[in-house]
Amino acid sequence: MKDSIVIKAILELNPNIAVTVNGYETVDECFNNAIFENEADKTMSLEDVKAKVSEIETAEANAITEKENLKASAKAKLIAGEALTEDEANTIVL
Repeated sequence: MKDSIVIKAILELNPNIAVTVNGYETVDECFNNAIFENEADKTMSLEDVKAKVSEIETAEANAITEKENLKASAKAKLIAGEALTEDEANTIVL
């Protein structure tokens, strides 16, 4: 469901509002059915929200890729007997 990421996007665009979005599958459905505590707070457009959702999804995907790369680097260094960076070590601490 997209509702949690749409809420996150809306709050990043305007952190001072109260909004509820429940159980919708697309950004369009979420935004168009969002319930704003004060309708005047709905200061962003659907396009603004879509752009912010895309930005958030990209950042989350990049963070996952970065963590996977750190794990791979840590593993390679361990096998080669090399010292790890702190970030690499943090990926393998159980």
